[in-house]
Amino acid sequence: MTLFHFGNCIALAYFPYLILYKNSKLSEYSSFWPCVKAGGVYMVTQLCKMVILATFFPTYEVPVGRIDLHGELMKGAVELFDLVGLFFIISQQIGRGDLKILVAGMGWAMAELVSMRLLPLWVGARGTEFSWKYLQLSFEANISLAHHVIMAMLIWMWTRNNLEKSVLPLIVSLLLLCSSKQTLLELVGTMFHFTSFGLLGISFGLTAVIGLLSTYLYINLCLQDNAWSKYN
Repeated sequence: MTLFHFGNCIALAYFPYLILYKNSKLSEYSSFWPCVKAGGVYMVTQLCKMVILATFFPTYEVPVGRIDLHGELMKGAVELFDLVGLFFIISQQIGRGDLKILVAGMGWAMAELVSMRLLPLWVGARGTEFSWKYLQLSFEANISLAHHVIMAMLIWMWTRNNLEKSVLPLIVSLLLLCSSKQTLLELVGTMFHFTSFGLLGISFGLTAVIGLLSTYLYINLCLQDNAWSKYN
């Protein structure tokens, strides 16, 4: 039973990544190693974030039920380094825009999955007792994949020279919201005492809304590019 539970959690966490790779241009253009390199950039970025947090933003003891607003704001500021890391991946990747987005988002999300969720699933999901938290980890991995692809899409649009200036503030706002999403969820959970699955639902809803807006902007930009190439 425990092995079956472990297999379900692993399949739920990892199969969407495999499906995305096999049924997108990542497989067509043999982008496995670019995704691995993107994962390496993720590791370096997280190491830099940990060093900065430990050096410049020491933690303080906070009473139970209270919010360390200053610490959370500082943590949210450091999360902006994720945007820098994704921008570096996209700027170094050669190819079409959609391929750059998939390489950056897929590589980043896969590295996070391996480094943050593989060990808890391996140790916990094979335990003697069933627990919903490991299924929750698997669902979080799927949301994280969509979240990072959306972030890569927004960064790619931000780098475009033909982006309309009226759209730029919206893209920057969505990027800031993406980078601070985890901090916002922690604050909401502490303030309103949501359950872990309640926060998971909020994370899914927020990611879906940002994704729909980002996809709409991306499609409009692609149509604009096609119109420009048709008449020039």
